[in-house]
Amino acid sequence: QVQLVESGGGLVEAGGSLKLSCAASGRTVGIQDMGWFRQAPGKERDFVGVISWSDSTTYYSDSVKGRFSISKDSAKMMIDLRMNNLKPEDTAVYFCHAGRNDESFWGQGTQVTVSP
Repeated sequence: QVQLVESGGGLVEAGGSLKLSCAASGRTVGIQDMGWFRQAPGKERDFVGVISWSDSTTYYSDSVKGRFSISKDSAKMMIDLRMNNLKPEDTAVYFCHAGRNDESFWGQGTQVTVSP
């Protein structure tokens, strides 16, 4: 099993910045990608972005492209999500995700609230 722990959520004003981190532990060998999803109240969980563990290629949803960026620290088995120019519609619980073949692992989530 892989355990994922997020940190760094909080309250920020629109236009501000925030950084989320996710640390992976446990049986992490073979992880192919790590990334972020988010879920706003009453809505489905949506893809935010992902980073490939092998070559650090990143992909982002259109809604965050150009504002959010994901980086990784392979030695620490951690990823960061740097969020800039935050908007009220970015308010959600952000979940860290890790993928390995057909396995999928999730963190508990961290709340991000953006005030107008």
